[in-house]
Amino acid sequence: MMDFPLRVLFVSHAYVVGVNQGKLNAIANTGKAKVGLLAPSNWKAVEWNRIIEVEKPYPNLQIYSSPVFFSGRVGAHFYNPRAIWQVLNDFQPDIVQVEEEAFSLTSFEIAVWSKLTGKPMVVFGWENMERRLPLPRWWICQFVLDVASAIIPGNQDGATIVQRWGYQGLLEVMPQIGVDDRFFAPRGRKTSEISEDSDRELRIGYLGRITLSKGIDLIFAAVRQLRERGLNCQVILCGSGGDETILKQQAQELQVADLVTWRGAVRHEQTPEEIAKFDVLVLPSRTTATWKEQFGHVLIEAMAMGVPVVGSSSGEIPNVIGRADLIFQEENAAELAAILERAIREPDWRQEVAHYGMQRVSQLYTHERIAERLLNLWQTVLSQRYGQISNELDEAILSEPSNAILEDSQA
Repeated sequence: MMDFPLRVLFVSHAYVVGVNQGKLNAIANTGKAKVGLLAPSNWKAVEWNRIIEVEKPYPNLQIYSSPVFFSGRVGAHFYNPRAIWQVLNDFQPDIVQVEEEAFSLTSFEIAVWSKLTGKPMVVFGWENMERRLPLPRWWICQFVLDVASAIIPGNQDGATIVQRWGYQGLLEVMPQIGVDDRFFAPRGRKTSEISEDSDRELRIGYLGRITLSKGIDLIFAAVRQLRERGLNCQVILCGSGGDETILKQQAQELQVADLVTWRGAVRHEQTPEEIAKFDVLVLPSRTTATWKEQFGHVLIEAMAMGVPVVGSSSGEIPNVIGRADLIFQEENAAELAAILERAIREPDWRQEVAHYGMQRVSQLYTHERIAERLLNLWQTVLSQRYGQISNELDEAILSEPSNAILEDSQA
């Protein structure tokens, strides 16, 4: 078994954004691992139509960057193989964790290295829908799954899919990135004050992409029902997206446009300030033919701040929230309205839900908790790998004396 500290290299385009490196920093802060990162130096953010350079907010991470081909294409981008080998030779990792899908070209590159060197590779992926992969991608996927020492799906559906693809090895479900509970900490009104202002308007918040797939129109429909029941509420929408015009028209048609505030895009450092304005956060995502909610990171950000969350049954949302009384069936605005009505009429319940969310994040979703789980997983991987090598050496040693005895007897 290998002793700590380990040398762990992460490979992922997700960490070009500095705030996403919080998990890596938490791992390094344990003193049990030296953490390296290989990320694209020229990643194209398609949604914002700009190139993002690698940010370096944490000095205890050893960061490498290299140009990639097909920047911005998550499954198709790849590095110059020579650049990858230079990084690997310089950092000398004990284990590499590539956080790209198993069918991606980058995962394939790392799998080739792992196969040739015998060093373990762990693969993280978000894929949670069964897709018919082109034959070359399917071959890549099968090769990566065969080489990987462990797979980390970001959601339960992803775990089911990789097992359907034939993977039978070590597997553990956990999100890619946790939450900084010092940054996303309760602020403003305390949860104990909820019961004192039950007659005030319920501030229903949403933060994310402004698209139809996110189900924002269901909030409008639920608010219409609440208004008809004489209940006071307002909607605060934070984000940007291509369907804003359509959604504004829908708010007009449902006669709730006067209750909706459009805050526009929000920078990450402003996110806690905006979430603190919500009495409840709603994530009403709807499953489409090509997408369903893979996690819903904003849920754990709000939960960490003591803001109750409500979500649809799309994808991983029910597993993230973990309470049936906070989940409504996709497309069912009446169920959403019923939960929001309860939040208005039962302030004690809303306060209890707020405390529940903070406790759940503390137990499962902080950077530190995910760092702890990863360290345990890597130790298991290395124990299995070096245990296998030890067994092979033992077999070789045991076979040599028998051959020597045989030769002596023949002599």
